[in-house]
Amino acid sequence: MRLFKDRSSVLTIPNLLSSLRLCMIPVMIWLYVFRKKYILTTIVLLLSALTDIADGYIARHFHMVSDLGKALDPVADKLTQIAMIFCLTSRFPLMLLPLAILVVKEVFSGICSLAVIRKTGRVEGAVWHGKVTTVLLYATMALHLLWYCIPRVVSAVSIALCSGMMVFSASGYAIRNFRMLKGRAAA
Repeated sequence: MRLFKDRSSVLTIPNLLSSLRLCMIPVMIWLYVFRKKYILTTIVLLLSALTDIADGYIARHFHMVSDLGKALDPVADKLTQIAMIFCLTSRFPLMLLPLAILVVKEVFSGICSLAVIRKTGRVEGAVWHGKVTTVLLYATMALHLLWYCIPRVVSAVSIALCSGMMVFSASGYAIRNFRMLKGRAAA
């Protein structure tokens, strides 16, 4: 049974969950920067991640995938990630590396995705390497939030692994977008 028929619909449970994630961003920043409540910050971050998983499941399972959701979901994810990584740079300067990669990747991907949408009329969703990158990024952020005195080498290795996966994923999305712009099917 299809509960959802219109891909252009705005008011859906997944879209509301993505909007909730956007509202959690200032709460995380406030808890981390002003209250220095790192465990509470982690709880809000993980709650945000859970709502991301829930909105994807609900969208697919109940056929509530919408074009707005395909755009709103990654925006909520990336703004959450950028805000949290930026906060973490105050204690872990090496976090500037994934922050820079994420910002460059998202600006480039955003421009390419808009060009693809304009040419094809299609909004493409995430692929496996993007999902792996998101999991690694959230794990890296949570590790640095919860392990206040994380050894430098553990911090550096986790940041390096996460950054490497981010570069790999950015390359995968760039290839997909360029293929679509050239009129070939996405791989």
